Amino acid sequence: MELDGLLQHFFGSEDPSTLTEAAFARALEQVKIGFGVEREPGRRFALWCLLDALGEAPFPADAFAKEPLLKAAAEDYLKAAYRLERDGPGDA
Repeated sequence: MELDGLLQHFFGSEDPSTLTEAAFARALEQVKIGFGVEREPGRRFALWCLLDALGEAPFPADAFAKEPLLKAAAEDYLKAAYRLERDGPGDA
């Protein structure tokens, strides 16, 4: 799943900031529903990452309670994102 494809699918645009508040809220709800019903692990993780980018992802322990590998991947993702935010892209 590519980010541009996910954005286009759920938001009808590759730039969600162009949507009205109501349209954005409806699209965000659709992403949440998609995450809730998706069963394929890779697609589920991609939807969780999108939700995280939008500031709406559930905690990994809640999102992936029955999927320990995805829970660990989500925790690693958050740690890496935090380090990148804290240290900047030059300090890998």
